Amino acid sequence: MSPFMILTVAIIVVVVFTVSIYNKLVKMRNHADEAWSDIDVQLKRRYNLIPNIVETVKGYAEHEEGVFTKVTEARSNAINAGNLKEQAKAEDMLSGALKSLFAVAENYPELKANENFMQLQNELVDTEDKIQAARRFYNGTVRDYNTKLQQFPNNIVAGMFKFEVKEFFEVEDEKQKEVVKVSFEKKEPVPVAAPAAPVEEAPKKEEEKKEEETPSLPIEEAPAPTAPVEEPKKEEKPAEEEEKKAEQ
Repeated sequence: MSPFMILTVAIIVVVVFTVSIYNKLVKMRNHADEAWSDIDVQLKRRYNLIPNIVETVKGYAEHEEGVFTKVTEARSNAINAGNLKEQAKAEDMLSGALKSLFAVAENYPELKANENFMQLQNELVDTEDKIQAARRFYNGTVRDYNTKLQQFPNNIVAGMFKFEVKEFFEVEDEKQKEVVKVSFEKKEPVPVAAPAAPVEEAPKKEEEKKEEETPSLPIEEAPAPTAPVEEPKKEEKPAEEEEKKAEQ
């Protein structure tokens, strides 16, 4: 085989190999983008629910204006976030504001019994659960994509075609990792077993104390009861009696 043919075959192999890697990276990147779109859909649903919840609560607690303002500002910051890092931070702030809002609602039994409010809270809980699930799925696809991107020789192809590493959508504040809880069902507190306190002896009576203070003497066993001994009958002495009579 001529050198020209060898060179041609080598070029073809390199091109095919490069195209294969490129297609895999494109597929994984699109997969990650699709996963983010699922998060975006749920976030928008959340943004649409919040104004209705705020207005419902406001009808019962008009004086809590500071809480309503905080929720509104947090929602606006989340909607206008510029990049993924700002988005995650804004979502953390919004979750905290919602917790404050529902803490206020806890003080109004009539509000908690409102059918419209109950429906909104159920929709919000469902949305929060879907956001958490979509976030985990997105982070998984991003992890796989970034790993593939950094492996050799994929990193060479990625550098040629300007593939970039994607950021994770993570909650920065550990407290915000919990889903916003808006359930108002009253639950009885679970009794917690207290540590066993040392048992104090009951105060002893004075008689018992005196008994303890006096030394105890050994108790002698009483002899076994014996049968009563019958005394012999005295014999009459007629002579002595007669002498006594004579003297009298």
